[in-house]
Amino acid sequence: MRRIILVIIEKFHNETPAQKSIYEYFNKLEYPRVDRTKGHKLIEIMIITICAVICGADTWVDIEAYGESKYEWLKSFLELPNGIPSHDTFARVFARLEPEKLQQCFLSWIQSVSEITDGERIAIDGKTLRGSR
Repeated sequence: MRRIILVIIEKFHNETPAQKSIYEYFNKLEYPRVDRTKGHKLIEIMIITICAVICGADTWVDIEAYGESKYEWLKSFLELPNGIPSHDTFARVFARLEPEKLQQCFLSWIQSVSEITDGERIAIDGKTLRGSR
């Protein structure tokens, strides 16, 4: 699972002329917090959330727990200047984001993943890796 998520993120983190960085897809979002409360980077909140949801997280507490359990791995490609955000931080940030802009950014990013992989399906549940069909 980690390999699949890392491949998806690395393809956009190490930008080539034909690829945009995942950062570019989500930079259209305005960080809805006041400067003094910005202890975490918005893009890192987004990446942690995407990874956690792909791995089955359903709640803000699940997302925080995922981040804490994968901290060392996440730290290998994210800065995380103040560690993993709390579940309250995830909830507050997402509650203040404009849903239409978030949807537009996410769909653009997913569309680019599809283009890079030539529409190849990416199994994220591990069944294909285990030979189950």
